[in-house]
Amino acid sequence: MHIVLLSGGSGKRLWPLSNEVRSKQFIKVFKREDGSLESMLQRVHRQIRSVDANATITIATSKTQVSAIHNQIGRDVGISVEPCRRDTFPAIALAAAYMSDVQQVAREEAVVVCPVDPFVDDSYFSMLDRVGQQAKQGSANLVLLGIKPTYPSEKYGYIIPETGDLVSKVSMFKEKPDVETAKRYLSEGALWNAGVFAFRLGYLLDKAHELIDFSDYHDLYAKYETLSKISFDYAVVEKESAIKVMRYEGTWKDLGTWNTLTEAMSEPVVGEGMMDESCEDVFIVNELDIPILAMGLKDMIISASAEGILVSEREKSSSIKHYVEQLDKPIMFAEKSWGSYRILDVGEESLTIKVVLNAGQRMHYHSHQRRDEVWTLISGNGQVVVDGTRRAVKSGDVVYLKAGSAHTILAETEIRLIEVQNGKNISVKDKIKYPFP
Repeated sequence: MHIVLLSGGSGKRLWPLSNEVRSKQFIKVFKREDGSLESMLQRVHRQIRSVDANATITIATSKTQVSAIHNQIGRDVGISVEPCRRDTFPAIALAAAYMSDVQQVAREEAVVVCPVDPFVDDSYFSMLDRVGQQAKQGSANLVLLGIKPTYPSEKYGYIIPETGDLVSKVSMFKEKPDVETAKRYLSEGALWNAGVFAFRLGYLLDKAHELIDFSDYHDLYAKYETLSKISFDYAVVEKESAIKVMRYEGTWKDLGTWNTLTEAMSEPVVGEGMMDESCEDVFIVNELDIPILAMGLKDMIISASAEGILVSEREKSSSIKHYVEQLDKPIMFAEKSWGSYRILDVGEESLTIKVVLNAGQRMHYHSHQRRDEVWTLISGNGQVVVDGTRRAVKSGDVVYLKAGSAHTILAETEIRLIEVQNGKNISVKDKIKYPFP
């Protein structure tokens, strides 16, 4: 199976756990059998591998998410990086060119495109494989996956199939309706449009060349910022006559808000939290190292992170985006390919950060021109390299880094350190990378 996962989003609807670089698919709230937590991305990746261990997985995403992807699922996936956001058609076209020119996937192979963050059981990915096989047979240029609706939703577009068979030609598409119209669609056998498309790679490449003037993947990447924003639905799906839909009746949830996310949580408390016996339908998700106590509450969500604290009725939480857009604060937590960092304090000419470096990982070899840094190792051991000189470090050691000095740290075990930055106009853009010595 060749599958493209669309990984986008800015994370505003699940604030304070999400931010501009940490979208909802990276939040770890789902409990594995061993008791550890996993994110939507990790869950979907694990499910795909359980269905097809040899699947070719390509993630279409922005460059701000690449580090988090590597941090959470490693490097056994291809990543098609969008230089900027241009909606789903350019993203899928770029991913198709990447698969063809970089991964060397043959034109006759079937490709299945789906969002990175559905909450589904394993049967969903078995069905995706069947959707891909249907596309490969060639009886339709596009094969969609339609979800059997569980209620008349206003949030989704609808697909009207010609018949009630497992695989049917598509009669028409409908935009997001009001509730009464949605009820009528359901009585006509309509399916939710889940944003899942399957096609032969050559078909999509030909469509991309019809609509975009480019020669290969590298050329398309270079001119990506000049492309018009347009969805795959508008550019391709609604103009294609040879199109079918496959019906899916298993578990499928779009966890786009706190209200829907809590419906999929196996336990009401994640992190350090407790509630008294009078609480009903209360959920606590706490990433801080301080406890949360809830008493006498009903139908509430409490979430705390370095970004802020949310206390909301579950129904009200769906309108959070308007308020979050008014906040103007630096990103306080981010996952990197080598580990993660959390901002502890922001001063006029200082920044204090707690850094976790995973065992076997290292930062880029880099320098800063406008700030000095002091690293204090809390735990772990490894090696630091400063201007080409390497030395061992351990818990309790302090490393002084002057502005302009090239430096990195290599973790032999997991390293936790406090980094204090001192200087004027401290910025993440103040970084020059060098080849590792």
